[in-house]
Amino acid sequence: NYKCLMPTNTFGPNDNYDSLNSHFFPSLIKKIHILKKNNKNVLTLWGDGSPKRELIFVDDLAEACIFFMNKKIKESLINIGTGKDYTIKQYAKLLSRIIYPGRKIKIKFDKTKPNGTPRKVLNINLAKKYGWVAKTDIKKAIEITYKDYLIKST
Repeated sequence: NYKCLMPTNTFGPNDNYDSLNSHFFPSLIKKIHILKKNNKNVLTLWGDGSPKRELIFVDDLAEACIFFMNKKIKESLINIGTGKDYTIKQYAKLLSRIIYPGRKIKIKFDKTKPNGTPRKVLNINLAKKYGWVAKTDIKKAIEITYKDYLIKST
């Protein structure tokens, strides 16, 4: 008897910000921070910015683990996410407003690089049926993550 929680893309404190092998979201955080640090305003992204991704804050995922460990369920696999996806371009704009407020960022797309999978979003209806939903506002989650990034990057 087991339970398997399948999360969507996670982000939060202690993420991997390595320039060569991090996921798209921590990579965006680092790129925008470097723009801010160097007083620049042009952000270059791979592909055309149209792929959609769903994200979940790590604290919400941890809360889901505790929630479902204490819940009697008949299914062995439950998707954990927010059920909301946005384009990489939308995430870049949101991060820019939070990390580099007051500065207009120009986004350039390097279409010689791949877009990746067009869409990654989970069906979270089963988690909702059992009464679990992600609670952390994405802006608050980004602020917490960025503060952690600043501590780790100095």
